[in-house]
Amino acid sequence: MTNQPIGLFDSGVGGLSVWRELVRQLPTESTLYVADSAHVPYGNRSGVEVMAFCEGLCRFLIDQGCKAVVVACNTASAVALEALRGRYPAVPILGLEPAVKPAISLSRNKVVGVMATPATFQGHLFRATVGRCASGVRLVEQVCLGLADCVESGAAEEELERLLRSFLDPMLAADADTIVLGCTHYPFVIETIRRLAGPERRVIDPAPAVAAHLARVLSERDLAASSDARGVHRFFTTGTAARFDAACQRLVGLDPRSEELGWQRDGAGLWVVRAASEPTAQQ
Repeated sequence: MTNQPIGLFDSGVGGLSVWRELVRQLPTESTLYVADSAHVPYGNRSGVEVMAFCEGLCRFLIDQGCKAVVVACNTASAVALEALRGRYPAVPILGLEPAVKPAISLSRNKVVGVMATPATFQGHLFRATVGRCASGVRLVEQVCLGLADCVESGAAEEELERLLRSFLDPMLAADADTIVLGCTHYPFVIETIRRLAGPERRVIDPAPAVAAHLARVLSERDLAASSDARGVHRFFTTGTAARFDAACQRLVGLDPRSEELGWQRDGAGLWVVRAASEPTAQQ
């Protein structure tokens, strides 16, 4: 057993959907969460850029003593997960991929819609999953440019609905009866997606499965926190702490008192430029 923290990183606040589920399923675990808000969204960036960001973020979390790392971003997972595992073989590194396999098992008509970024659709993880699981299934791949930005900024409901309708219409026209959320930002608007898609369609959030997988990995490697531990959670952002804190309050109801980080000029590492008064303790 070890009470070292679990590290999570995302391009912004989207990974908080994974953090929220992790804390729910593993209440004794402590976490360090990094939002690379200076570079959000990753879905609009090149693979070379995303790889460099991911290497710096992962290295920072491991240097902070994290016993495991969750790449809480589908785009980052698609681009960098295998490389990060190769670079840090002693540390369990988990990533996200669109939940195509469970969606196929739930679909009645075998037409599945997937909402994601271009990088996720082009990545090896997604293509490998499709190759393994999607024989005889029609996948409707819907690129959702701008949706992560809406979640980050807290866009007005009218703007959000307009954007979501433009993404959902092709999937609904194709008669998809199951929709996969392929970006960690999207679960924060899942209720709006469900309402617009209609009650007859299932919408799948991958976060619960990721948290359950992490729990198994920690148990298998004897890395789980002691049963009497109290999870303590620290948050970092490469953007403005006040802006991240406001988004965190809006999305998960927590005042994180986040700490600001700055990128080195070569993009190879991070340094803390402001420290919070104390870490946030999750009751």
